[in-house]
Amino acid sequence: MEYYPVNEYGPIMPGLIMAGVAIVHVFLAQFAVGGGLLLCYFQWLAMRGKLDIARQFVDGYFKALVMVSFVLGALTGVAIWFTAIQVSPQTIQMMVVNFHWIWAIEWTFFCLEIVSGYCFYRYHKYLSDREGLILLMIYSFAAWGSLFWINGILSWQLTPGEWLRTGVVWDGFFNVSFWPSLFFRTIVSLCLASLAASVVINLMPQIPREQRALLIHRASQLLIPMGAMPLLGIWYLMVIPEDSRGWVMGGSAAMTLFMNGAVAASMAVGGYALIGMVYQKLYINGATATLLLLLAFAATAGGEFVREGARKPFTVRGRLYSNGVRIDQVGRLRRLGVTSHDPFPLRRERELPDIYIFTGAWTYRQLCSSCHTLDGVNGLMHLTATWDLDQMRLNIAKLQQTKPFMPPFAGRPEEAEGLVQFLAWNNAGRPEKWVSDSTEQDIAQIRKWMIEAGTKPAEPRHPPRLGEVSK
Repeated sequence: MEYYPVNEYGPIMPGLIMAGVAIVHVFLAQFAVGGGLLLCYFQWLAMRGKLDIARQFVDGYFKALVMVSFVLGALTGVAIWFTAIQVSPQTIQMMVVNFHWIWAIEWTFFCLEIVSGYCFYRYHKYLSDREGLILLMIYSFAAWGSLFWINGILSWQLTPGEWLRTGVVWDGFFNVSFWPSLFFRTIVSLCLASLAASVVINLMPQIPREQRALLIHRASQLLIPMGAMPLLGIWYLMVIPEDSRGWVMGGSAAMTLFMNGAVAASMAVGGYALIGMVYQKLYINGATATLLLLLAFAATAGGEFVREGARKPFTVRGRLYSNGVRIDQVGRLRRLGVTSHDPFPLRRERELPDIYIFTGAWTYRQLCSSCHTLDGVNGLMHLTATWDLDQMRLNIAKLQQTKPFMPPFAGRPEEAEGLVQFLAWNNAGRPEKWVSDSTEQDIAQIRKWMIEAGTKPAEPRHPPRLGEVSK
């Protein structure tokens, strides 16, 4: 196992910090993609004389908004790398090792996006309409190309497919969820750009209302592909692993809640957009457009939460668990220990009263802290407060069976017992004097339970179908 420094964030679950940055980044980055395509469309309308006022829109606020969005998107993109390295460095290591040339390709697209976007922002007034459109097309192609390459790596985390067997980069990149997620994200990008454009148009009072209505109607044309989103969503759910689909469809209360919230927000936006804006050609004011954009942000946030959560107990399905332990390392760590070669000292180790608590604190840091806190969000003290010691021993030893979205315990029985005592000590208020209640029989029982549970992740169990006869 590769060891990295582990940072503490107090009561905040580390994953939430990364999720907050990621959601903002995804929203901004997808808007930048859709914004470029919308600017191309309006530039073409102006060139063809189909909508004279479109030129003022392209030259106005929206151009600056797209520039701001992809600059902020770049900043939050760097922030994702920074936070991800703090939370799950093993995942980033695996991504870089396997897809370093893909990241390099994505970087060239991103550079092209920055250069072309800045050139249009700075020099388009000196260019002909045709030259301006070509520059916008280059920007849009580069922005969507960046999405294309990143989408392959993100979808690989959940559905690596044949890559697990072959190790071939393209087997992992063009996985079964690549195309539905790419099409879905492209449509979301168009939707965000259209709604943001409606907000901006309402902020242009110098344009008469009738002409603003024409601009909004033209911008709403980018909402038409939203009609395909339900089919793409079903396609995506059908190709992801069965247990992941189970978490989303009711197996995990949190993921089901976020999934339903994302679907409800998407339906609200899509229903109003397709019926009101596209079919009935309604004029929407700034408040309504802003509300729709906020609902789209909520749908994006819910969707990203579900995409991340559906991988449990993995960060790279079939290869790397959410705590940074590879599947093929569990057996070895159960023999040698997860704390044996950890080179980093514990903080406040002088406060730990005995060797069991010391071992438990070390074990918690390596195996639990990436997804849990002690007494904050998703805190282990709250989750185990009503368990007695034997129940904690059983649940930790058979972790993947008692909690199917958890990885198997990857340490020696003594480390599992140390974790039990560490949690009991914390739940008792961290007294200065503490004698761990552990015996050789307890260790032997944990070892037996761990052998029974095995080192593999939990397999979904299906109830017998109607008419099946037990043998």
